[in-house]
Amino acid sequence: MDAMNSSVPTESALRRALARARDGKTLDPAEATTLLHARGAQLDDLLTYAARTRDAGLEAAGRPGVITYSRKVFIPLTRLCRDRCGYCTFATVPHKLESPFLSPDEVLEIARQGAAMGCKEALFTLGDRPEARWKQAREWLDAHGYDDTLSYVRAMAVRVLEETGLLPHLNPGVLGWRDFQRLKPVAPSMGMMLETTATRLFSEKGGPHFGSPDKDPAVRLRVLEDAGRTNVPFTTGILIGIGETVEERADAIFALRRTMREYGAVQEVIVQNFRAKPDTKMRDTPDAELEELAATIAVTRLVLGPKARVQAPPNLVEDQYALMLRAGIDDWGGVSPLTPDHVNPERPWPQIDELAAKTAEQGFTLRERLTIYPEYIKRGEPWLDPRLMGHVAALADPKTGLAREDAVLEGRPWQEPDGGFEAFGGTGRTDLHVEIDTSGRTSDRREDFDSVYGDWDALRDRMSAPKRFDADIKTALASAERDPGGLSDDEALALLHADGPELDALVKIADDLRREAVGDEVTYIVTRNINFTNVCYTGCRFCAFAQRRTDADAYTLSLSQVGDRVDEAWAAGATEICMQGGIHPDLPGTAYFDLAREVKKRAPGIHLHSYSPMEVVNGASRTDLSIREWLQGAKEAGVDSLPGTAAEILDDDVRWVLTKGKLPTDQWIEVVTTAHEVGLPTTSTMMYGHVDKPEHWVAHLKLLRSLQERTGGFTEFVLLPFVHHNSPIYLAGLARPGPTARENVAVHALARILLHGAISNIQTSWVKLGDELCTRVLQGGVNDLGGTLMEETISRMAGSENGSFKTISSLEEIAAAAGRPARQRTTTYGRVPAERIEAARRTDGVGHFGKAGLSLPLVST
Repeated sequence: MDAMNSSVPTESALRRALARARDGKTLDPAEATTLLHARGAQLDDLLTYAARTRDAGLEAAGRPGVITYSRKVFIPLTRLCRDRCGYCTFATVPHKLESPFLSPDEVLEIARQGAAMGCKEALFTLGDRPEARWKQAREWLDAHGYDDTLSYVRAMAVRVLEETGLLPHLNPGVLGWRDFQRLKPVAPSMGMMLETTATRLFSEKGGPHFGSPDKDPAVRLRVLEDAGRTNVPFTTGILIGIGETVEERADAIFALRRTMREYGAVQEVIVQNFRAKPDTKMRDTPDAELEELAATIAVTRLVLGPKARVQAPPNLVEDQYALMLRAGIDDWGGVSPLTPDHVNPERPWPQIDELAAKTAEQGFTLRERLTIYPEYIKRGEPWLDPRLMGHVAALADPKTGLAREDAVLEGRPWQEPDGGFEAFGGTGRTDLHVEIDTSGRTSDRREDFDSVYGDWDALRDRMSAPKRFDADIKTALASAERDPGGLSDDEALALLHADGPELDALVKIADDLRREAVGDEVTYIVTRNINFTNVCYTGCRFCAFAQRRTDADAYTLSLSQVGDRVDEAWAAGATEICMQGGIHPDLPGTAYFDLAREVKKRAPGIHLHSYSPMEVVNGASRTDLSIREWLQGAKEAGVDSLPGTAAEILDDDVRWVLTKGKLPTDQWIEVVTTAHEVGLPTTSTMMYGHVDKPEHWVAHLKLLRSLQERTGGFTEFVLLPFVHHNSPIYLAGLARPGPTARENVAVHALARILLHGAISNIQTSWVKLGDELCTRVLQGGVNDLGGTLMEETISRMAGSENGSFKTISSLEEIAAAAGRPARQRTTTYGRVPAERIEAARRTDGVGHFGKAGLSLPLVST
């Protein structure tokens, strides 16, 4: 159905909508839909208001009257695609190509020619995952040693950076969170057109996107969100005239606005008009009219606001440059002096001098930009990977962020820094682990609090109110006694609401199951936490530990500092090192392996419990290894088990509120199950009491049980109540101040019940609960108190008041208060050698550590 066949608004409705646009009011979807119909004098008014908005944005950006473009070279890496879009001439079939992919030599020849002509952007365009449809593509990749198309894209981007100095802009189609992790280090920007949110164009036979799995609007919107979560400057846009209604067109614009507000990653929005092409299914479909395009650009500008960068491709607007400028664009997109527009080959690019003249006729100056927009260049981390900063700085004007007119195109090394972790670290507040209990952190929030986590107001739209609960708790208690692991969701939810005598009954059932599973001993481990860096740009909204490299509390340990802490831990009787760190943007690719080898070099007999699933994915991305290959490498380097942290709540609807850029649920599952398969046991965890609800706790526990029944690799389940005091999401007013005491007791008991027969060990956190509440949960299903820790900083920086270490005698006192004996254990819950027990008793399990003059008390055995 043609867009203009939608119901036409009344004159009075148009006048009201135009008046709101004139007065700078926020438009709603109905008003935007109305304005898309503007023509004649009403269109002139609409364009005036849009241009005014654009001009205000350029003024605020420090480049009034400047229209930008990117001088690019077009690299069609492959024209094979698994999709079947009804209007596309770019995608073709294997027998029409000499080779499924351009060869590396062909890629570099195009790039070198572009560099010689002053291009600064290498636009990689290709079909979506062609190996999924075409065996020729799969065979070519296998023959040339690439696991998939994206591996080849990554390799060619590196070659272009190193051999020409051009900046890659990647358009490989639909990408997942993990794909962005792999590709971000090799490209300053990426892109994919949203095109439309009209699902019927994808789902209904005869639609332009029917039979094209990558054109599902829900899939494409998820790509935009994942780009935001991974801090990738991203180009997107809409394609008008492919059969969408005006209402659907407005819906797409508002979908873009939602993503822009929440993540801030959309660097530009292209508004592109459909042009019919011969030899396609839609060859007889009328082109979108240019007035229609102008109205859509103007509405896009008004809806997205002055900060948005809005583009119209200059080769698709015939001679109507002035009309598009009046409509509110501030960018002409990529223009190539060398290669054709392979997507619209019948429409040649205008000459850049001609484009500059047409722009000047309307009172604007044409300036060249880079593929990554100036705003993101100026922000730097986390938007620009450190491995690309030198390449971008060589081409960017340091004052404006636009392209330098005197830039010299030359290849620059992309490789990881030499020297591995040994040449890294030893900076910042490396004594934070001993000062955290006295001086603490220097402030309750980062200076970039209002920008680094995304738009707090937009996040509120994702959150829902708790549901009213009405359940038969007594019936659920009976079911828990009869078949603890088989409780239904409703029964489990009922138990989480138990209070008074019913909570006492729940606690008794859980404690009886604990006694049946593991006996009466309360176990603990003598361990040392080593957080080797707190520099992190992932943007987890609950985390008060993460710092920018320039923050007062930031630190990164050197390899020798890590090793010295291992020596101290071994001397204190530790059997385990628990080592994790922030996702530091400069972390060398070999860092995780280097750290593991250092730990084992210093203390060959110690168990290394190290690297969360988020760190595993980061390490695999930096080394371009599969998860399995990376885990095998970590095991060879000395890692013995993995902490199952970074789980939080294993529900993506909750995760994307709680964390901006952390790995999604399916990636967490892939890491832990693969670890189990290669012989690395892991813990399992749940952080609760923030923006989640009890039904999420139940689903999380049941998911862990199902994974354990499949792999058997979880050693324990650790409950982590949310510590709110300095947490950004609490300070922003979105999270509640952690779970109540009743909820803590109930969820610990329910964990024992739901995991009975699958995960035997249930651990509580003294850091988060304190001694008194630990005693209570020990009487309701818990059998483990965790470790002595020696230097806990993560919860302390969030505001926990329970100290950064716990002596053996203190842990035994908690167990005694619960009426239970205590026993020191190994990581895998085995018996500890007598020599280790004796060494631990000499320092009460916490040793001597920290700066000169500071030591922890010795106790006699």
